[in-house]
Amino acid sequence: MVEDAKPDLILYNGTLHTQDPDTPQATAVAIAHGRIQALGEDGDIRALAAPDARAVDLGGRRVLPGLIDSHFHLYGWALSRRRLSLVGAESLADLRQRVAERAAETPAGGWILGQGWNETRWPTPRKPTRADLDDVAPDHPVLLWRSDLHLAVANTRALREAGVDAGTPDPDQGRVDRDEAGWPTGVLRERAIDLVERAVPRPSEDEAVDALEEAFGVLHRLGVTGVHDHRIMGGEDGPRAFGAYQRLQKAGDLALRLWMGIPGERLDEAIALGLRTGFGDERLRVGHVKLFSDGSQGARTAWMLEPYEDTGDAGMPLTPMDEIAAAVAKADQSGLAVAVHAIGDRANRELIAVFEEHATHDGRGVPHRIEHAQIMRPEDVERLARLGRPGRPVVAASVQPIHVTDDIPLSEASIGARSRFSYPFRDLLDAGVPVAFGSDAPVADPNPLWGIHAAVTRQQRDGSPAGGWYPDQRLSVAEAVWGFTMGPAAVTGQQGSLGSITPGKLADLVVLDRDIFAIDPMDIHRAQVVLTVFDGEVVYEQ
Repeated sequence: MVEDAKPDLILYNGTLHTQDPDTPQATAVAIAHGRIQALGEDGDIRALAAPDARAVDLGGRRVLPGLIDSHFHLYGWALSRRRLSLVGAESLADLRQRVAERAAETPAGGWILGQGWNETRWPTPRKPTRADLDDVAPDHPVLLWRSDLHLAVANTRALREAGVDAGTPDPDQGRVDRDEAGWPTGVLRERAIDLVERAVPRPSEDEAVDALEEAFGVLHRLGVTGVHDHRIMGGEDGPRAFGAYQRLQKAGDLALRLWMGIPGERLDEAIALGLRTGFGDERLRVGHVKLFSDGSQGARTAWMLEPYEDTGDAGMPLTPMDEIAAAVAKADQSGLAVAVHAIGDRANRELIAVFEEHATHDGRGVPHRIEHAQIMRPEDVERLARLGRPGRPVVAASVQPIHVTDDIPLSEASIGARSRFSYPFRDLLDAGVPVAFGSDAPVADPNPLWGIHAAVTRQQRDGSPAGGWYPDQRLSVAEAVWGFTMGPAAVTGQQGSLGSITPGKLADLVVLDRDIFAIDPMDIHRAQVVLTVFDGEVVYEQ
């Protein structure tokens, strides 16, 4: 940016939360050529404008840096918006009714794909089986993902089209639930879902691009200007997603900043190509290599130190820890950072030991990450904090505040009093662990203001439980905003260009309809975005 260029966009009469230590508060900002040019008072900033510049009176509204979601499944979320939504299904009967309605409007033989059901909130909390789907969609293959995406249920026709029967062995890192006679019940856990999903027709690149462009508009309305995409899991979908992103980028239509994950099974290929974490430009960069140490709490596949209270087992490691250790060492030595999914307290403990032995910070500039870091004992938080040194962290925690409120019934039922070790945000911050916030969409709603509300209150949006769920782990509004701005920027090595409203940084900004720093914290989730600026352009205006 030419420093003496005339600003083409002025926002004034606002209340800016800049996160810039030199100018923490301001009322106006000048933007030129996609970057922040100046901060200050209204009169001074408006005087900088070119004659044809646009000037927007914000009416005193609160302004934040652009919000960045550090754990998102962008490609899958964009496509899932065209699938059957089972979010909010109140019972098995409700789920069955929704499937029946979709079957009535779908040509015979066409797949019915849906996601978002969560049996823990049903009057009778049992998982559906193929028998529950067969009679409502006898002429269609059906595959329905649970809200956490670590478990799905298929009907008999879907199992048959995929060739899954009593003789089908469990795949590595997955399990097919079976009845007493050995036949699949339809419930598929972890990588067993792939056995059926591989039979589902894949969207074309044109369809993917259309879905992504629609998705960008939705995210702009939520104030989201960047995401760390963890959806790319290999197979056919990974290259298809990457191709769609590059096509959008080349056309100038990639309207988000994407930090794109590499599937762990592609590690050797990435090294052979000479890829390094951070390669790319201001809109599309190669991110972390994604690995999995365990599953999910909802599927009871998260790996625990002690057994679940309702099943008696302790979950399962998805990838042997010695394989993860070898991958971490290989990636670390090749300039690639890894992001390892870990939910259970044993998975986190074992993973920290791997990082203690194999992780360095030489030549990479970006910390490794634990994705979710969901259930972690205090002594392991301290071990994680001791990795690295101030200013050069070796491992960061990528966490999802909205899961706190979504998972209260699930956690209480599955691990009881051990829930006090769940989502230890205050412990992580106080210990000095770098933290970045996300949503895990489509597992949860992508609205970052709902995530900020959850981090600050640890209450569901109806106000329960009174006083918050393990309220000692609550954060301030400023800390929660940091988690969706500077946190994601720092854990990708982009703190010099993103995360704050600072002269010289990229011009990504969000304007809210109310001041989340001044209102009752319980009302934060009601806040709405009224204006989003991405790369210096107004991309959403209410």
